[in-house]
Amino acid sequence: MPRLFTALEIPADIGERLSMLRGGLPGARWIDPENYHLTLRFIGDIDDALANDVVQVLAGVRRAAFDLVLDGLDAFGGRKPRAVFAAAPAVPPLVELQAEHERLMQRIGIPAEGRKFSPHVTLARLRQTSSRQVADYLAARADFRSAAFPVERFVLMSSRASTGGGPYVVEAAYPLRAEALAGPAEG
Repeated sequence: MPRLFTALEIPADIGERLSMLRGGLPGARWIDPENYHLTLRFIGDIDDALANDVVQVLAGVRRAAFDLVLDGLDAFGGRKPRAVFAAAPAVPPLVELQAEHERLMQRIGIPAEGRKFSPHVTLARLRQTSSRQVADYLAARADFRSAAFPVERFVLMSSRASTGGGPYVVEAAYPLRAEALAGPAEG
């Protein structure tokens, strides 16, 4: 069974800009731009019955579309860096969407996610890259900020076991509402 997770897709123009950050970091395995995404909720390897429950429960999500930016680069792993990523600010619509996914997965019997939600797009996985090399890489790109992009849907994705991330397949897509939550427009 494939490994499942919910995510936001990264528009092609933002992905192209992110791909320009590739290189200059020894030991990095760069993620292919078509595989860039922002994970909302990792689900894992589950059976078909539970996967069907996931598909159905996600169809009940009713949230408004919102805009997002990627603002800055960072790394996971501290003194033993393991990944470089583009960070997204934890804006309320994003945090609320992720929290709803967490609640829904627990409701259908999937254990709670053990890690705190840290919105990001992984750019590279690192192997034997020193913290100094990562610090230099990040310092040289400290001013990275993407243009704002609309988040109009979230997706259920699957991945196959591989090195470097991907290939990822969109198994289902769930639109976000176009109208704002603030009530009817005056007119």
